[in-house]
Amino acid sequence: MGNTKETRTFDAIVIGSGISGGWAAKEFTEKGLKTLVLERGRDVQHLKDYPTTNKYPWEFEHRGDITADVKEANPVVSRCYAFREDAMHFFVKDTEHPYVQDKPFDWIRGYQVGGKSLLWARQTQRWSDFDFEGPARDGFAVDWPIRYKDIAPWYSHVEKFAGISGNKDGLPNLPDGEFLPPLELSCVENYFKDFVSKNYKDRNVIYARCAHLTEPQPIHLEQGRGQCQKRNLCQRGCPFGGYFSSNSSTLPWAQRTGNLTMRPHSVVHSIIYDEQKGKATGVRVVDTQSKEMIEYYANVIFVNAAAVNTNIILLNSTSHRFPNGLGNDSGVLGKYFAFHNYRGHISAEYDGFKDSTTDGRTPTSAYLPRFRNVVKQETDFLRGYAAGFSSGRGKNMHTEGFGKTLKENLFNPETTGWYVGSHMMGETIPKESNKLTLDASKKDEWGIPLLHLDIAYDDNDEKMLKDFFEQMTEMYTKAGFTNIKTGDSKQAPGLDIHEMGGVRMGNDPKTSMLNKWNQLHACKNVFVTDGACMTSTSTQNPSLTYMALTARAVDYAVTQLKKNEL
Repeated sequence: MGNTKETRTFDAIVIGSGISGGWAAKEFTEKGLKTLVLERGRDVQHLKDYPTTNKYPWEFEHRGDITADVKEANPVVSRCYAFREDAMHFFVKDTEHPYVQDKPFDWIRGYQVGGKSLLWARQTQRWSDFDFEGPARDGFAVDWPIRYKDIAPWYSHVEKFAGISGNKDGLPNLPDGEFLPPLELSCVENYFKDFVSKNYKDRNVIYARCAHLTEPQPIHLEQGRGQCQKRNLCQRGCPFGGYFSSNSSTLPWAQRTGNLTMRPHSVVHSIIYDEQKGKATGVRVVDTQSKEMIEYYANVIFVNAAAVNTNIILLNSTSHRFPNGLGNDSGVLGKYFAFHNYRGHISAEYDGFKDSTTDGRTPTSAYLPRFRNVVKQETDFLRGYAAGFSSGRGKNMHTEGFGKTLKENLFNPETTGWYVGSHMMGETIPKESNKLTLDASKKDEWGIPLLHLDIAYDDNDEKMLKDFFEQMTEMYTKAGFTNIKTGDSKQAPGLDIHEMGGVRMGNDPKTSMLNKWNQLHACKNVFVTDGACMTSTSTQNPSLTYMALTARAVDYAVTQLKKNEL
């Protein structure tokens, strides 16, 4: 066939193969569109490319730890909890894609087929109208162009396919979904759950919904996935497909249609805009192995490179029509960037349930949905925070003796008391001053301008952190927990790995980049459905919302293509 324009032309191009890109690939190919997925990293195939997934602890040279040399060479990524000896091959090292921190920002990346879907924490809570209505009601950011009713059917669509474990909790601020049976909470987690429900009318502790197959349904078996084994080694890649990832689910599904072309080692330089046609016609790609610039063409383009890289691509896609970045008539591209505040944590001890302990492992725990400023403004800060809640019992291992005595000591460790802990996930307010820009002269090895990140906390974040400590300390104290300790990690933005914004949705093209269908106001055949599209952050883990927005946008895009509207 050769390398002709015809062979490089597709019905749809998807930039990125992570959680949202995988969903775009699945939806497009299922609907019969020949789809090219561009991934800047290497190929990673389910089962085949999980080199550490079945290793025992003693098979790792450093017993799972990273060495001082690795830590020194990677001061940013080594701060991530999952950057360990068993999974560091799935992370971008600091020197592999440099960027400029105008203010401290820990940019955690996974450049491979599947992206960070191999590494995510798999927490999946829906948004409610309290979240979508927040900006309009509270006077920050711009109004979301959608409400819960617009996305609810698409939440259901992706939940059924991905497999989400949870309870029907009946909470207006955290809508129920299409759930597989939940795993068990510990006795202490259940105790705290009951305590909070009895003592606080506006607060609930629930089982944290997660993308794990507790009871696989026919659709999951058809994907070739199996039940979660609760190994808690998810960051290695799961050989059972027990948790949702692009690699185990959406991408193989798309591949089976015969409509998918996957191209790894492909850094997208920019999107091609045709001045005469008034639309995008394709993308420019730099092959990471040959450094050759290649162009690919399609009628519709989905940008799902993850929030920061999606901003970079659009900012670098300049033309006579769009001198400041593709679709950037409003001038807000790269601005109003936001994230989640994970700085606060609190620990304590509990003297009860001495006759009980934990059995095995679990990939999730308990969760306290946001309860501050939900129905009305009641604090001196905007919005609020959610919190995790987990518990466990420690063990003192005795290694004295030899032979039979040593065996008995090892198999009968001394159990210590219960410990509990919580971490906050606070909503940050999108601000114009929190922005991404491209360097005017310095470029990376692929010829793309270096990224500048100018993002910071503000006074609202500090007040929220203080309130988290006060409220959780009060609840812990009333519940009978002791030795309560609060801690501020003071971590830089970015380590939450929930970066959002820069290409926000909105009703007004003068103040936003995307309309209610996630398409650029000023370039109708380009869509953005990853974290870059978010108008605000709420307090829920965002990946489920990206998936739902993606499936919804693809459905709309295909409809418009059939009408020749794109």
